[in-house]
Amino acid sequence: MKFLLIYPKWPKLERQTEFHLPPHGPVVFAAAIPDDVEIRFVDENLESIDFDAQVDFVGISMMLTLQVKRGWRIADTFRQQGVKVISGGIATMLHAEETMLHADSVFLGEAEGRMEKVFADFMNGKLQKVYDFMEQRPPIETVGPARRDILNRDLYNYRGVQMVDLVHASRGCRFHCYPCAVAYLGGRQFRPRPIEKAVEEMAGIDNNRLFIVDNSLAQDTGWEMDLFREMIPLKKKWCSHPIEDSPEVLELAARAGAWYVYQAIFDTSDYIRERIKRYHDYGIGVEGTILLGLDHHTEDYIKRLIDFLLEIDLDMAEFTVLTPFPHTTAFDELNRQKRIFSCDWDDYSADKVVFYPKHMSPDRLQEMLYYAWDTFYKDESQEVKMFRLIQQVVIKEMEDNTFRPRDRRLASKAFGKGHR
Repeated sequence: MKFLLIYPKWPKLERQTEFHLPPHGPVVFAAAIPDDVEIRFVDENLESIDFDAQVDFVGISMMLTLQVKRGWRIADTFRQQGVKVISGGIATMLHAEETMLHADSVFLGEAEGRMEKVFADFMNGKLQKVYDFMEQRPPIETVGPARRDILNRDLYNYRGVQMVDLVHASRGCRFHCYPCAVAYLGGRQFRPRPIEKAVEEMAGIDNNRLFIVDNSLAQDTGWEMDLFREMIPLKKKWCSHPIEDSPEVLELAARAGAWYVYQAIFDTSDYIRERIKRYHDYGIGVEGTILLGLDHHTEDYIKRLIDFLLEIDLDMAEFTVLTPFPHTTAFDELNRQKRIFSCDWDDYSADKVVFYPKHMSPDRLQEMLYYAWDTFYKDESQEVKMFRLIQQVVIKEMEDNTFRPRDRRLASKAFGKGHR
């Protein structure tokens, strides 16, 4: 049986340097598919889809709201040719009712232990319209290594530099942040994988550079420290979302290969200033994630925030505007207040304003987003700052003899004068 798995294309943020990471959702999903199914994967961001391919069944894996309309068009095209389509992934869960209009079947929830029935139903002509496992999460111990063999690894590099591979050590999140849908998608219970299984998967990835995509590693101090201890012998270099802000945890993270973190910066407090400094004290870079358009944000506040970001010596910054994705507190509140003016999901790119801000017009917030990007990167471009982060990992790899010859050209630049 031939199964074509597709990851629909989506545009990068307007002012962001374009690069592509190997997607996580499709390879995790593929690991749950029966072994006798022949899988071909297409990442439409980097490859074109052959709509005339001889396939029995098509799967569409959608992570972002920004992918859904493209995913629906792909599904419509295959179905017009008589090919059955199933859709899954985070964005399918967020837009389930609409996706049902375009797919023969939608899969909601986590895939482990469930796909044998789905494929048996397909083979027997009994494919169900909905497979809903949102409230029936599989035991976390059943999560095995992702099927990265379905990827065309040569596609995932930036100017010849190997990009990170994505991996996860836990699911769920005990936090419930205003703009985030994780509480709906994965539940508010923190579900860590057995550390030996997560570390075994990391060890088996043929890439020294990883992105640990957990929503936050700072959810259980004991588990977090044990994870880092077990990672030290791997000598991997990795980035992640926040790490707990304590010297003991940060020291272990650095020893385990922490390269940089994505850290939300929500105010100009001394706490944030000191937190960024502590990351740097342990040799961990920081890419600040800054959300603009919250109800306390005025023009002056945003300008002061950008000045603050420049003062605290962030390695990089990513600016987005508040985007009320379905099944978030932000959506519920703004929708109740009748402040959302666009539900065109192609606008939900996190760099387009789709609601009425409290202290300025939508157009002015859009201008302030551009102001933030342009001001932060005025003296040193995003590309140069990104290169500096890559220099850091090359230096770390050379220090512990894990540097790979394929990046030799980059290493020569890392110690040259061109990017100082």
